[in-house]
Amino acid sequence: MMTQEELSGLIGTVLSRAPQWVRHDLSSSDPSLRSRAEETLAAMIAAGISADLAVDHAD
Repeated sequence: MMTQEELSGLIGTVLSRAPQWVRHDLSSSDPSLRSRAEETLAAMIAAGISADLAVDHAD
């Protein structure tokens, strides 16, 4: 299981790799653009966690 520090680091890494359009759309006043960006970011974070867990189980 990930520690809080590891999870925060992983999320920080995902955020730093987020495409510019995601960053831009997260601050949009258009709800559909913001929702699309939020869903994309959530998927990126979930993928990062899944990949990290897969590596942990392989060890």
